[in-house]
Amino acid sequence: MNIFVINSGSSSIKYQLFGMPAEQPVCSGLVERIGLENSVITHKVYKGGDEEVTKKVCNLADHRAGLEEVNKLLTDPAIGVIRDPAEIGAVGHRVVHGGESFAATTVITEEVKREIEKLFSLAPLHNPPNFLGIEVAEKIFPQARQVAVFDTAFHQTLPGQAYRYAIPRDFYTSQRIRVYGFHGTSHKYVSERAAAYLNRPDAKLITVHLGNGCSITAVNGGRSVDTSMGFGPLSGLIMGTRSGDIDPSVIFYLVSQLGYDPAK
Repeated sequence: MNIFVINSGSSSIKYQLFGMPAEQPVCSGLVERIGLENSVITHKVYKGGDEEVTKKVCNLADHRAGLEEVNKLLTDPAIGVIRDPAEIGAVGHRVVHGGESFAATTVITEEVKREIEKLFSLAPLHNPPNFLGIEVAEKIFPQARQVAVFDTAFHQTLPGQAYRYAIPRDFYTSQRIRVYGFHGTSHKYVSERAAAYLNRPDAKLITVHLGNGCSITAVNGGRSVDTSMGFGPLSGLIMGTRSGDIDPSVIFYLVSQLGYDPAK
């Protein structure tokens, strides 16, 4: 089965095509500067040990235009890897926030889409473009099954003492303010591979995700039991553009002494 994987950002789309059960991608690419002048598509096709790179500069008004251009590259007579979009059996979507609604990979239905929309306020920079990617893919690949993979799902096994903050209970019960954790797909994969390597499915592990965003997770027998990121992806380790843990009183100091408003 051909599985097309999409990570849809605010102005970008990352993608890969897998011809399962082969684990190496057939092709991959990045669409950048969507909605801006001189959008760029970098498309890579893998043949044996070789990598064929095609670069295209164009103006892409929105994500649909970007994904349509990717579809043209996938089916191009000269460099294409499939003949028809109908050859793609499933499209996998990275969705950052699943809240408490999604604890596993989920086939996308209209009900699932409505639930993802409800979670926009928890991940305003990520969930809306993730959702847009789903809607566009449904139109371009209407015959394919659409599947959502949630960054937060792996951490739904956190015990109460790990996911509850020491704040009034009502903030959790009415507003769902709690630790959600992120990078779950990475932590799940790394912990499973490490446990298999050790031949110990019950292993107690520490997994570390390092990139522009960084997080660390404690895994016990394949279950996330504590993690460094919290309600949002700002806490924990120092990252590329996020401070990580910082004393909350610093915020109030900036407001009272330097005149910062909440937005600043």
